[in-house]
Amino acid sequence: MSPSSLARILYRGLHGSARRSALTKMSMPAMSPTMTEGGISSWKKAEGESFSSGDVLLEIETDKATIDVEAQEDGILAKIVAQDGSKGVAVGSTIAVLAEEGDDLSGAAELAASASEEAPSAPKEEKAPEPPASPAPSNEASPSTTSAKPELAKGDRIFASPIAKKIALERGIPLSKVKGSGPEGRIIREDVEKYKPELSSSTAGPSTPGEPSADYTDIPLSNMLQSQSPHFYLTVDIQMDKVMKLREVFNKSLAEKGAKLSINDFVVKAVAKALEDVPEVNTAWLGDVIRQYKKADISIAVATPTGLITPIIKDAGSKGLATISAEAKALAKKARDGKLSPHEYQGGTFTISNLGMYDVSHFTAIINPPQSCILAVGSTQPTLVPSAEDERGFKTANIMKVTISGDHRSVDGALGARWLSAFKAYLENPLTFML
Repeated sequence: MSPSSLARILYRGLHGSARRSALTKMSMPAMSPTMTEGGISSWKKAEGESFSSGDVLLEIETDKATIDVEAQEDGILAKIVAQDGSKGVAVGSTIAVLAEEGDDLSGAAELAASASEEAPSAPKEEKAPEPPASPAPSNEASPSTTSAKPELAKGDRIFASPIAKKIALERGIPLSKVKGSGPEGRIIREDVEKYKPELSSSTAGPSTPGEPSADYTDIPLSNMLQSQSPHFYLTVDIQMDKVMKLREVFNKSLAEKGAKLSINDFVVKAVAKALEDVPEVNTAWLGDVIRQYKKADISIAVATPTGLITPIIKDAGSKGLATISAEAKALAKKARDGKLSPHEYQGGTFTISNLGMYDVSHFTAIINPPQSCILAVGSTQPTLVPSAEDERGFKTANIMKVTISGDHRSVDGALGARWLSAFKAYLENPLTFML
């Protein structure tokens, strides 16, 4: 199912029809994998007002940000169910009634009234016990079970929870292939997470998950990989003297423009270049495949008053230091102001967590799934190191400790070490950024 189709279903609501020329319910969308409820900050359209695809319909407050929700197609805001300032609105509950040009709006109030009485949770009759005789899945269900969870014919609407749709979209899983275990066959999160691609009838191997893409390659997994333990950590010391001198030179030339490079800007660029050299680290563990990305979309951990969030510098390898610096500052400000849009913090292929500004010399970071790796960056500190060039036999160098946390299922220790070596080489010879 395409992203546009998923988005259309999302805005049509959990119980609304996908037919045209009919009043439909708009449900509270899940703006993040962990979101279960949110608030309505404000509606940007009035009742009875028309809107076009791409128009902002409303602002939703989550625990991390205030997010604009855009219309995915043309329509009319027939009736508002959840008013401005509403708090604790459950994901999946109806927040508005939508219509299209030419629709009869007289039934909007009645539909809104019925929607406000609905609960997004499963109906009570959902707790019917499973038949004890057959633990096997689905295809051999009893007639009563089959009637409760009908197979969807091609073109029929697929009922799925918002979080199930989001996970399916991220993992390239066709919802039409997933067996729903929720009420009336509704697909829930667990169904998508447990989905396994079916074996092709013409081959003994697994079918290719997802469609081919110019942005990534899906690598089938072996049984050995599936049994690996998840985490490992590797730490190296990096001499930052050349970076600090080059930064000083650049900042003098940028001063008249009011711009200033940070150490983290060099780190972002070095990460992206190292991912080009060792692309096997630029991956995500998706359960059925390891997804290897072809661009370095770098997530940068930013602390906000409501918690940690990771805005993304897209395709960082193709950008210069000044562009990376400007984007990083703009994204960090939006994050602290709670104004990030979902596409600005959802996704990413590799994460950087930098605590050097807090004078933290060394730490390990938690992987941001489904990414394979995260880099923990400590402070740069003067350190005595051996030196054959100094008559004393040692010198003072500016050393920065970095630690990569890796998911061992997709990146093993040798691969992580090879990536760290490339990363270290770029930072200790930063002029290679310019080549």
